[in-house]
Formats: sequence, C-alpha cells, structure tokens
Amino acid sequence: MDPAHTSAYVAMISFAMPPLERRDAAYTSDYTVKVFPFFMFNEHGQISIEFSDEQLQRLERGETVNLKGQASNSRGAERRIEGRAVPDAAGSDRGKIKVRVWVSKNIELVFNTAYRFTGKE
Repeated sequence: MDPAHTSAYVAMISFAMPPLERRDAAYTSDYTVKVFPFFMFNEHGQISIEFSDEQLQRLERGETVNLKGQASNSRGAERRIEGRAVPDAAGSDRGKIKVRVWVSKNIELVFNTAYRFTGKE
C-alpha cells in the first residue's frame, strides 16, 4: 500500500508500512503512524489483514473486495481494521484501497490510498 494521510480535528496523520507479505491467508507488515503536531500520539506496531484465495481471485476478476483485520501497537493496544479494495481493471495488479482504523470506540481514521501487488506468494 502507498503511504496515506488523513486529518482529525487539528492534526495531520500519516500511515506508512513496508510492503505487506502474505502468510496463511493474511497480509502482514509493520506500520508507523505519525501525528502532527501531536508527536506524543505517534505509534508503530504490526498489522494483519485477512485475505483469502477467493478474495484474491475476485480482485483478479476486477471485483471490489471487502477486507478486515487488526493491528497491535508497540504498547499492546489493539486496532480494528476494515476496508475495501477496488482493482483498476480485471487482471490488474493495482487499484484503490480504503482502510478504516478504529483507534478507540469513538475515533475512526479513514485512509484512502492505492495498492499494488509486486509478486506472487
């Protein structure tokens, strides 16, 4: 996924991670979140997005796929993840992705970015 940005009240939030790797029907990676100007809310951790073979096949056919997962920051706080991947076209290795991250019961961050598959498992 490309790095993403969103805003919340008076803060700008960036979300970045190295390429996700597929393991056991899930994509996993580390992540980093930076909150400007409130650096005390910066965090890093691990993210896992469930993604079955059937969902991959649907993407290859050009269909929109809903996804879910979770993240856990370095302090052990859990984050629920939901989203939607929309391929550019059937057979494309690129598309758009919307990721919703629940930071708390009342705080939901929405990141719109792009995805690209760089290789098979």
